[in-house]
Amino acid sequence: MFIIFTDLDGTLLNQDDYRYDAALPILSNLKKEQIPVIPVTSKTRAEVEYLRREIGLNDPFIVENGSGIFIPQNDARFKLNNTIIKGEYHLKQLGCDYAEARAGLKKVAQTLGTDLQGFGDLTTQDIINLTGLSLEEAKLAKTRDFTEPFVTPQNFTADEIKNAVTKNGFKVVVGDRFSHLISINSDKGKAVNWLMENYQFPDQEIVTVGLGNSPNDLAMLENVQIPIVIPSKKGIHPGLAGRSWKIAPFAGCKGWAVIVAEILKSFNP
Repeated sequence: MFIIFTDLDGTLLNQDDYRYDAALPILSNLKKEQIPVIPVTSKTRAEVEYLRREIGLNDPFIVENGSGIFIPQNDARFKLNNTIIKGEYHLKQLGCDYAEARAGLKKVAQTLGTDLQGFGDLTTQDIINLTGLSLEEAKLAKTRDFTEPFVTPQNFTADEIKNAVTKNGFKVVVGDRFSHLISINSDKGKAVNWLMENYQFPDQEIVTVGLGNSPNDLAMLENVQIPIVIPSKKGIHPGLAGRSWKIAPFAGCKGWAVIVAEILKSFNP
């Protein structure tokens, strides 16, 4: 029995056009075999809900860099200790609330002595202009529960930003255009482990598979039995190189589909 944990952008979804067509046949097979496919992503609940409807996924999902685990209320495979009802899901919250993240960003701005623009400060049109997202995509990205992306200030080094964030009790993923303010308790690896600890069929032999494309996926990949790196068109991200992990032969959804099919075949020849 497999459980598959997967990043989305640049992994199950192509990096450049966000397509997933090549993965649809294997996703259909996984669904027939009742093999869970659990997104583990920096995306919001609203973004993942939209994608789940498009692709036809119905398993739990982990959002905003391990901040929250959403389990459909009708999914009896997982224990629901210390969860709350949130819409049609049981929620296990690891991170802080969005209001706390917003307050944290203001403190970081004060520490740096500059204004910081988070998604909560930007209009939907601002986000469209900065990201190239569609109107609907920008609205979904702006619908946040736990974390706050902000425009990366160009007059500070990554280390200076990280130090200011750490001083205020948060952690950050620093990007070229946007950085991501995250609760110190949020972690993709912790979220994966919580789901596995609460899986209710311990008599079955479980093999966990993880697929990611960047250092942001490192905690997830380190906490599965079969970690798989999805390369970009330029190759493996330097932050994931030099490990004895499996590497997909292609970028994006094509590589995802090929390597998952190979893994399944190796266990069921």
